[in-house]
Amino acid sequence: MGERRRAAESGGTMLAFLGVLAFSGSLPGTVYAMEGFDPWLVAIGRAAVAGAVALVCLKAAGLPALPPRAHWRAYGLISLGVVFGFPVFSGLALHLGASTAHGAVVIGLLPAATAVCAVLMAGERPRPVFWAASGAGALVITVFTFTRTETTAAWPDLLLVGALLSAAVGYTVGGRLARHTPGWQVVSYALVLSLPVTVPVSAVLAAVTPITPTPPALAGFAYVALISMFLGFIPWYAGLARGGIARAGQTQLTQPLLTLVWAWFLMGERYGPATVAAALAVLVCVAVTQRART
Repeated sequence: MGERRRAAESGGTMLAFLGVLAFSGSLPGTVYAMEGFDPWLVAIGRAAVAGAVALVCLKAAGLPALPPRAHWRAYGLISLGVVFGFPVFSGLALHLGASTAHGAVVIGLLPAATAVCAVLMAGERPRPVFWAASGAGALVITVFTFTRTETTAAWPDLLLVGALLSAAVGYTVGGRLARHTPGWQVVSYALVLSLPVTVPVSAVLAAVTPITPTPPALAGFAYVALISMFLGFIPWYAGLARGGIARAGQTQLTQPLLTLVWAWFLMGERYGPATVAAALAVLVCVAVTQRART
């Protein structure tokens, strides 16, 4: 039984990391998308596009368009957290001056916030060594990112905190539902339930805001709509369900460093030995959290 559980946890960790890999391009993708689209249109429009794709997938699988009514409250929380909260707060923070690297502070603190939510909302009880490693990883990412970027104004930082809290709640509730519902259905139902809001709001925003559909802007919008908002959540929720929300969620400690890699590859940012040292430190912290049993 112990071997079977460890295999499930390891598989969950790998699935969660695939989700993190997909999410790591979200901030650069948002920056590119906002070069041609209004920030509000990027935040809400991506959910409208992803919701339409999710609806098609549900119908193609012969499933109802709406989840069981008993779970509507849970899916509503997921929608508020990851369909509306995180995209809106993070997009506005970037629009108001937060850099891509500075926004990575949110991701650095998110695994710890998700672990706290897993305790409060999903009944998980990680061991003290888990908390020590999780806190150390969050500290490494926070210190590293702040030493690499200029301090932004108060409003972007407050918006980033809002994005952090929104995502932590959405991840926890979604991971809990994914214990008995496939991950792709969890994110699909959350997106479809949001369509009555996202579609009309997106239509109005598209009509009243300037649009410059350059290839980079379209590529960025397509990425955040199809990958960040939909495809990335499929392995992510499955990984949280199999590996434990708190435990598998710690793989997201690697996301800020992956985001910096995207920023280097796409935006020409350059990094030195400090980046390598931070990457190694984070990998050690993630390894410790994965060995800590719940």
